[in-house]
Amino acid sequence: MKKILFLTGTRADFGKIKSLISVLDTHKNFEVFVFVTGMHLQKEYGYTVIEIENCKFKNVHTFENHTHETTMDLTLAKTIEGFSSYCKTISPDLIVVHGDRVETLAGAIVGSLNNILVAHIEGGEISGTVDELIRHSVSKLSHIHFVSNKEAGKRLLQMGEMESTIFTIGSPDIDIMFSNVLPTLETVKKYYQIDFDKFGIVMFHPVTTEVNEMKQYTTNFVEALLSDNKNYIVIYPNNDLGSKYIIDSYQKLKNNTRFRIFPSLRFEYFLTLLKNAQFIIGNSSAGIREAPYYGIPIINIGTRQLNRAVHADIINVDYSNEEIAKALQNITNHQVQKTDTDFGSGNSASLFLETLLDANLWEINHQKQFLGLD
Repeated sequence: MKKILFLTGTRADFGKIKSLISVLDTHKNFEVFVFVTGMHLQKEYGYTVIEIENCKFKNVHTFENHTHETTMDLTLAKTIEGFSSYCKTISPDLIVVHGDRVETLAGAIVGSLNNILVAHIEGGEISGTVDELIRHSVSKLSHIHFVSNKEAGKRLLQMGEMESTIFTIGSPDIDIMFSNVLPTLETVKKYYQIDFDKFGIVMFHPVTTEVNEMKQYTTNFVEALLSDNKNYIVIYPNNDLGSKYIIDSYQKLKNNTRFRIFPSLRFEYFLTLLKNAQFIIGNSSAGIREAPYYGIPIINIGTRQLNRAVHADIINVDYSNEEIAKALQNITNHQVQKTDTDFGSGNSASLFLETLLDANLWEINHQKQFLGLD
């Protein structure tokens, strides 16, 4: 029985890996462990560890790594210390990390420096911010790569990764998007006390490389929302550097009946709301990944997702009040072509399981090699 250790630090990455954890947790060949840290344990962001506990996974371990939003390096160091200690306790055969968070980097560092195989979910992607630097660093520290599409796989080859270690499984959250576990819209609206018939979704995150401008960017964004006449479901940002500016600006929306503000939403509940939204606005990857699958119009603000926003139907605007307001005026008339191929077909978990059941995977050399391009 192989011991598989998943690491999760945010509601977003848990949504991505939930189906992967689930498919292994009940399988006789694997013993699954989940290391929960980061935003999951912060009450300000919804204390989303509760969502993980509700999944009833067999082995869940929590660790508080938060220091302060301005000390990402110290948060990294603290996470390394806690994760390393836990690894020494359970001796995993494989560590699974996702994406481009500080916690992800900590997991890859601990695994690679302790001679433990590391698998990276959704490496090889581009975004243009410090997140991209972390993502590529994690890829170089990882032995196995589960990518969302062939383009991401090609980028890993450019980075010197071996083709035999790259597996295209799609984006795992697509599994949940089209599953039969999504609640009805009526259930979600009742649970969160939402009385809007029509609404847009707001998800706006800080850009760490533009932190000095984030206060002004957020002010412009909130002013554009207030000058509009639509209803909005607003979800708090992640806890990256600059998030305080966004949360503080959202105080201006709190007494306005057109806005319902939440620190976090259950992932399946969020998907139901997204599926039934008029549009999504902000700079979240949900506008690049999930929204096109549901045919939902997208207004992408600024640079956070710019290099990933290749879908033709995405409306890209800068941070100015004027551009955001102009996009909002016409967004409900914007027609979107649904996509079903960019990030997989909803079978990521089965492809992931199939790969882990292949004995050849466990023969991958812990000592990585750099493969040069011809």
